[in-house]
Amino acid sequence: MQAAPPPEAEPPYQLPPAIRLFVARQAEQERIRGAAESRPGERGPRVVTLVGMAGIGKTALSFEVGRALSDRFPDGVLYVDLDDYRRDGAVELADVHAELLTGLGVAPEWLKRSPAGRQKQYWSRTNGKRLLVVIDNAGSDTEVELLIPSSPGSMAIVAGHGALQQPPGADSVEVPVQPLAEEDAVRLLRRLVDDERPAAEPEAVLELARGCGGLPAALHVAGRWAHKYRRRSLSRLVAELTAELRERGIPIVEAVWDAAYDGLGLEAARLYRVLPQFPAPAVTAAAATALLGAGPLAAEEALEELERAGLLEYRPEGFRMHDLLRGHAERRSRQADPEGTERTAARRRLVRWYRRQAARADLLAAGSRMTFAELEAALPDVPDVEFAGTNGKAAALRWLEAHRLALYGCVRSAYDSGWFVDAAALCEPLWTHFLDHPHYADVIEAFGTGIAAADRLEDRRLMVRMRCQLARPLWEQELFGDAAEQLRQAMGTADGLGDDPKDRKLKASAVEFRGLLKLAQHDWAGAAVDFELSRSEHQAIDNAYGVLLQTYQLGKAALGAGDHTRAAELFEEAHQAARHQERERMIARTGFELGRALRRLGRTDEASALMRAALVAARERGSSTEEVRVLKELARLADDLGDPAEARRQRAEARLLTERSGGLADS
Repeated sequence: MQAAPPPEAEPPYQLPPAIRLFVARQAEQERIRGAAESRPGERGPRVVTLVGMAGIGKTALSFEVGRALSDRFPDGVLYVDLDDYRRDGAVELADVHAELLTGLGVAPEWLKRSPAGRQKQYWSRTNGKRLLVVIDNAGSDTEVELLIPSSPGSMAIVAGHGALQQPPGADSVEVPVQPLAEEDAVRLLRRLVDDERPAAEPEAVLELARGCGGLPAALHVAGRWAHKYRRRSLSRLVAELTAELRERGIPIVEAVWDAAYDGLGLEAARLYRVLPQFPAPAVTAAAATALLGAGPLAAEEALEELERAGLLEYRPEGFRMHDLLRGHAERRSRQADPEGTERTAARRRLVRWYRRQAARADLLAAGSRMTFAELEAALPDVPDVEFAGTNGKAAALRWLEAHRLALYGCVRSAYDSGWFVDAAALCEPLWTHFLDHPHYADVIEAFGTGIAAADRLEDRRLMVRMRCQLARPLWEQELFGDAAEQLRQAMGTADGLGDDPKDRKLKASAVEFRGLLKLAQHDWAGAAVDFELSRSEHQAIDNAYGVLLQTYQLGKAALGAGDHTRAAELFEEAHQAARHQERERMIARTGFELGRALRRLGRTDEASALMRAALVAARERGSSTEEVRVLKELARLADDLGDPAEARRQRAEARLLTERSGGLADS
């Protein structure tokens, strides 16, 4: 049976809706539109770089122009904020490429593992397209250069932290973004205040605009603050700010934010003070509930009040706080809570809540498996996430991906706070997330932190588990020596474990990881030794699934070594065990590998039946990577049977599916 090819996905559109007032910038907009309307560059795509100080409105300008130009780019509009991927000042470009490729319809299972592979995949996926890519918070030209789409018909708008050099091979235009002119700042304030006072008190409006320095981030807060106190004259409000300037020596911008903060209710003010404890750019209502600890209704009302005050901006992924306001919130927090008790309590609730939700998601997504952390108790007044539905597993996986920045951030936050049990516990569900969404920089940092936490706890089980977990992303990045060192230390620690079944199972798992590293390096004989040792241990503790899995791994090592007879025997044994244990995915995997071994032995009829069953299973699971693997093997089988037409048909179907899924030709 031939499956219908997957439908073409809708072109991506990743810019947020226009929900904030936007004025002026006409000259800047014209320059950007002019670049878009010009003839595509001969050397590469067009690049417009917006440069200017923080809070000047570069992001808002890129959104405004991006929305206006979107119809010129029929293949889609992508957006990425590089600060979301910045760790210790450096951006992990492999993870940025994964984000952009996902936006272009590439399923996680088709993402290349290596940074170079993802770069090539991005160039391949953008070749011949007319795309607009908005790159926010770029820190250097090096960060930008590798993110520009490959097609001359595409365009990138880059909002930079400072002056960026022209990327090689691109037609580049630099657009300086200055503070708003006085007349434009006044116009924005008039629209924000939206009553009769600006017309009646033009001098007060002008003074307020000047005090905000033409910074849109400050003007929005000032306008919302003035709108809130509509019964007070603008002259009185400006006089209050000027008094703050004289008495405390603070800039009017700071006084504006102080005034907006002082007008908040108790819960909104408390949430504002603790929001900098949130370790990701966008906070959801559920996470805000954990920070506040006063129930969902109080958190939702506090978020809405902060948005009305101009202190938060709503985006589809959650509420965002401008970096300038985050700094102000931290200052007010230190003033209100010099000892940090409030901040610590909020951070503690947040870490505990994320630890519990991630563990619950992990249980749904991965089922019962070997873990060592206890399930964190539910927090009072902080509800659990609902993963219920016809497909709770998919919902759990989506939640882990949507909250990954917060989860990885909580690992760091927990460790820095001395909560080592929490730091290590959070790494367990992140393993499940990593298997489906390999964000290498984040996961390598998180698992490294998990190891440090396990060491501080002197917990041997966690030491072994964390080092094994770290080894896999290392070897998938071809850092084989680093992975081997982690496994060497894991094995050394495992020698000190006890003899109860859980310890023995963990030892067997560590040996399997060592075998998998050897398998990745094509050390077939060495891998077979480790898989045999691991299988013997699983047999001794009567762990049937462990025996099944190691038998399957032994078959892969034998097949890699060219011992097709032995491979067929092992895969047959594993296939029968999978049927007996009713493990559907392993039935398909072992059947496919058995078919591969039988084809090499010339037992083509048996091989064909097994491969076609594996093809049906892959299509039922919706795994396009597995489907392509089976199609390619069926093409080889057709070659063996002397049916070139059938072989061409299978290869063409595999190629089409690869292209539709976003894979490279050699995937």
